Amino acid sequence: MSSAGISVIIPCLHDEDRLERLLLQLRLTESETEIPLQIVVVDAAVSERCQALCRSNDALWSSATPSRGEQLRQGAALSVYETLWFLHADADLGRQALMAVSEAIEEGATGGYFTLRFSDTNCWQGRLIERLVAWRNRVGVPYGDQGIFARRTAYFAAGQHAPWPLFEEVPLVKGLRQQGIFQRLEHGLGVSSRRWQRDGWWRRAGRNRLLAIAFMLKLSPFTLARLYARKTVPKR
Repeated sequence: MSSAGISVIIPCLHDEDRLERLLLQLRLTESETEIPLQIVVVDAAVSERCQALCRSNDALWSSATPSRGEQLRQGAALSVYETLWFLHADADLGRQALMAVSEAIEEGATGGYFTLRFSDTNCWQGRLIERLVAWRNRVGVPYGDQGIFARRTAYFAAGQHAPWPLFEEVPLVKGLRQQGIFQRLEHGLGVSSRRWQRDGWWRRAGRNRLLAIAFMLKLSPFTLARLYARKTVPKR
């Protein structure tokens, strides 16, 4: 197992346009920082286009069933570097992101995450959501769209992502915090607002809170995932 680089694990499900952008950003920042990357894309759609994108960007492609927790666990099992970084396909990287993750691990963090920042809007709704999520992160758990990363040894010691389709990062983050410093990084990772704008800012925020409350009340994440899929507005 090599400690020199970072294994980037990306779950994907019909998101090839955003994935293409992210793969290009990763390879560009790799060349700028000279930090070796292994990119693992775990594709629940088994898409020919996704496979082609992986081949053209020297990324490892793996097929999976549609469950984000299972996809992330599968990607971690294929990792070769000591640092694991879990990104959603619609993440938007700044130039400092890769170096920030590397430095946090070198300085002793067991793992960490990025502050939520929307990369494609400056509207007041988005800025307010950012502030509310920052407050929630202080008392709760950051979610997967915030670029969670971890030492590989700490990741497996924490029990990995739960094999669930929703809230798969909750037990992982709690386990990483118990092992040491779980570092918040302020800048470097952006999040697309397209789903928020598609669903409506407050409708999506309210639905997410209701799902989180239901999860806290011990409702099954599999049941919640079915409810989430039923309430989500289809892509246009």
